Amino acid sequence: MMTSLPTPQGAIGLVGFDGDDTLWKSEDYYRKAEQDYLDILSRYIDVHDTQTARHLLEVQQRNLGVFGYGVKGMTLSMVEAAIEITNQTISARDLQQMLDIGHDTLRHPVELIDGVRESVTEIARDYPVVLITKGDLFHQEAKIKLANLRDLFPRIEIVSEKDPETYARVLEEFDLPIERFVMVGNSLRSDIEPVITLGGWGIHTPYAVTWAHETQHGVADDEPRMVDAPTAFEWPQALRTIEAKAAQAG
Repeated sequence: MMTSLPTPQGAIGLVGFDGDDTLWKSEDYYRKAEQDYLDILSRYIDVHDTQTARHLLEVQQRNLGVFGYGVKGMTLSMVEAAIEITNQTISARDLQQMLDIGHDTLRHPVELIDGVRESVTEIARDYPVVLITKGDLFHQEAKIKLANLRDLFPRIEIVSEKDPETYARVLEEFDLPIERFVMVGNSLRSDIEPVITLGGWGIHTPYAVTWAHETQHGVADDEPRMVDAPTAFEWPQALRTIEAKAAQAG
């Protein structure tokens, strides 16, 4: 499906935005869920052993291809990890508490990060914008609705993975060369590296906390196709910097 969004005549023709921990807060609630999980496990094992948290991460990573990203996959992985690490001695009552953690996390409030609405509004005056967010379809749709950002994003993509193939597909639908695309996000692994690999540009705004899985990447600190923006307020200036770089490169 081709998009009907107008394409600017400058060096940059489209700006993409990540959702979780770029537009709204998310990882804080996952961290709370993990702590609640460890509190339950403390009745059975020494949770101060770093292997306990590492074991949960390993289970989550091996399940990504089955459950995907998001709260539901996290919750199922918690149950599986708890059964494994307690040698199947964990009680049904405690497993139910882990399911309750998942339910609570799915219902967490959606709080926009400071500067997001102002900066996206400014950028959208001059560029077509697209929201590209990863995770469970139902949960992401709910968060987008609660974030009240639909008026800013005429096009929204909810994807199961953010890899070069996914970005290439999105850009093909926009009929736009990758070198005219900028992705804004907090994750070097998911938002920046795949786009740069294809020849696009990235604006990196790190969040206060990051899931360990997302810290595994190959982006150099001095990557020339990436601009660091400490907060969302700096996005318009970062985009102007990339526009100038892209014009020179072209």
